[in-house]
Formats: sequence, C-alpha cells, structure tokens
Amino acid sequence: MLLTDVKVRNAKPQPGKSVRLYDQRGLYLEVAPSGGKWWRLKYRFADKEKRISLGTFPDTSLKTARDRTDEARKLLANGVDPSQQRQSAKAAMADEGKNTFSSVAHEWHQKRSDVLAPAHAARIWRLLERDVLPFIGGRPVSQIEAPELLSVLQRIEGRGVRVTTRRALVYCRMVFAYAVACGRCKRNVATDLRGALAPAVRTENFPAITDAREFGNLLRTMDGYKGTFVVESALKLAPLVVVRPGELRKARWADIDLDTATWSFLASKTNTPHVVPLSKQAVAILTKVRKVTGAGEYVFPSARSSKRPMSDAAVLAALRRMEVPADVMVGHGFRSSFRTLASEILRFKPELLEMQLAHQVKNPLGRAYDRAEFLPERRKLMQRWSDYLDNLKDDSGQRVIVFGAA
Repeated sequence: MLLTDVKVRNAKPQPGKSVRLYDQRGLYLEVAPSGGKWWRLKYRFADKEKRISLGTFPDTSLKTARDRTDEARKLLANGVDPSQQRQSAKAAMADEGKNTFSSVAHEWHQKRSDVLAPAHAARIWRLLERDVLPFIGGRPVSQIEAPELLSVLQRIEGRGVRVTTRRALVYCRMVFAYAVACGRCKRNVATDLRGALAPAVRTENFPAITDAREFGNLLRTMDGYKGTFVVESALKLAPLVVVRPGELRKARWADIDLDTATWSFLASKTNTPHVVPLSKQAVAILTKVRKVTGAGEYVFPSARSSKRPMSDAAVLAALRRMEVPADVMVGHGFRSSFRTLASEILRFKPELLEMQLAHQVKNPLGRAYDRAEFLPERRKLMQRWSDYLDNLKDDSGQRVIVFGAA
C-alpha cells in the first residue's frame, strides 16, 4: 500500500534498527532509531543499485518527495544518474561562489597587497567594501554587465564625491581585468564606462592633494613603493625638493653639493639660475643614491642607459602603480601641495614659497627679487617642510603640527 500523510506522521522508530516504509517507484521513508525521518530513493543505474536522499520529514512532505522522485526518474530516462547530477550541481555552486565579484576582488586585493603599502591597501578594500561589494559582491563576475556596474558608480557619484567615484571605477576595472586574465569572465565591462560618468571639474592646475591628512596618506603609500631603487629614490625626493618633474629627472651630480646641501641649476621654465636648499632628509636620500649612480652624469639615470636621464613618465608611472588615480595626483602636483600646505599650515610668506618654486616674483617696484638674498630663509623653509612631511607620515595620521610663522 502506498504511504499516506497520516502513516508518515505516525511512523514510530524501533530501538536499535532503522525502519523502512515503502511508497512507489523506489521511494521510501527511513525512520532512524533516534526518530529522524528521511526520504530515500532507490534506483539502478549502469546495473548498480544506488540511493539518494530526497529530504527529511516534516520539512519535506510526502507530495514533495514524490515530485522529487518524478524528477529523478526523468533524469534516469534520459540516461543521467541523479546522484552524479547532484554532485555536478554542488560543484557548480561551489565554483560560482569562487567566481563572485566579491571573491575575485578579494583574491585580486590579496595579490596587490604584496606590492602596496599596508595603509593604501586597506583604503582600497574599505572603498570596495563600503561602496561596491554590498551591491554586486554576490553576483557572478561573468554575469555583471556595464549598466549594472554603472548603477553602482552613479550611486557613489550621487554623493558628490567624484574623486571617490573615479577611484572606485579604477579598482573595479582592475578587478575585472584580473578576472579576465584568470578566465573567470570574458571581458572587462568597466572599460565600457568611459565617458559615462560626470567628468572631473576642469582646472588649470595639475591634480594635487592639498589636504594634510590625505597628503600624509600619500606619503605613507610612497614609503611602501616597491619598484627600482632609482625610481623609488626620485619618488621620495620629489616632495622634499618640489622642483618640476623634468628638472628632477634631469638632475646632474655636477649641480649637487651635498657638503653645502645645495642643488643649483637653470630653472626649466624661466632659464634662470635657481638654487634648491636641501634638507637633511633630502641629503640622506641623495647620499644613498650617489653610492649607486654617483659614477654617472645623472642622479636618476634611465634603466636602459646611464647616459640618459630616466623617463619623464617614471614618477607618474610609479604613482599609477600605487593606484593613485590620475585625477588625484601627478608628479607636478607635489609643487601645488607644497604651495598650499606650506602657506596654510606652516604659515610661510607667499613670496618666499613662490621663490622656492622658481616662479618670477617681483617687489613693489617691479623688480624681480634676488633669490640668493633669501637663500637662508628658504633653507629654513625647506627644512621645516621636510620635518612637517615626516610628521604627516606618522602612523596615526592624526597629528598635524602647526609651526609658528616664519
């Protein structure tokens, strides 16, 4: 006789052995000595007797168990082993779990963390965790389309934080690129969003970080840069000397006197003599570099030939490698950062800052100031500036010392 709901509900366990109550087409209810009730299906496949579980009672009713039996029988009729099909489905679900945007992003971030400063790596993950993963983290990376990603980015953009939006796009583009490289998806949908987001506000100035805490974050990121020694040294020297990128990469040992801590050269824009007082921190960097490149002409020679200076894109490429967005900071931006922070935080006079930047500065009579006359004051400025940068790199990122007026 076929089972009924009443028979199933009233089935009693027996001590020391399982009880089997048969229904039809191989379906039966197994009652364990503990009282648990399991639906089982017995069938033959490839001349072997096999069994699979169809659920437990009362979570799985008699009707549901019969429906699942019908589904399994249809598979058998088509030459498919229900047990093997179930294993394949579980494997597919497991693979899908490994291929969600969240899992791929985490895998990508783990690899990137090996070459990034810990603080910067943490900031990248916080942005993804806060603004991206809650919306597409659980989606298979291969199924995410451009409009879906755009919706996520527009949600960020709606807060009025365009820089954060751009950063999110950059990081998503990198995650998708990694997914493509690993065979998790076939195309990088983030590249389709070019022009879809509101452009950054146009400005005549180079992108630069002028917020003290954010600049401190950048400096800590730079300290963790893992590139060639020459590029690393140029990158760390850039904020200490605030010269133009071309002047930095073409620096010659013949123009640098470490004993007097001065660097003298012709300013590239005005073609006039310019002297950069070197702080103790700058001298320390150059002293290490001289042991490596001091026998040649250039302080920062090309990796291909010591007879040429390094590429004009070397520092910029280093910033990009650290995943600092192009609309946030460029090599020339260190000058703007210096101009803003040394004025607003350190309270140095604008005329002195302009002189240090090799800008043309005229006195009230219309004559250009003599830079050599102000060299002692500029030396004091550059040492205080370097000390201030050391303070900004404090791990807490909280302390900001305001020095007295110069």
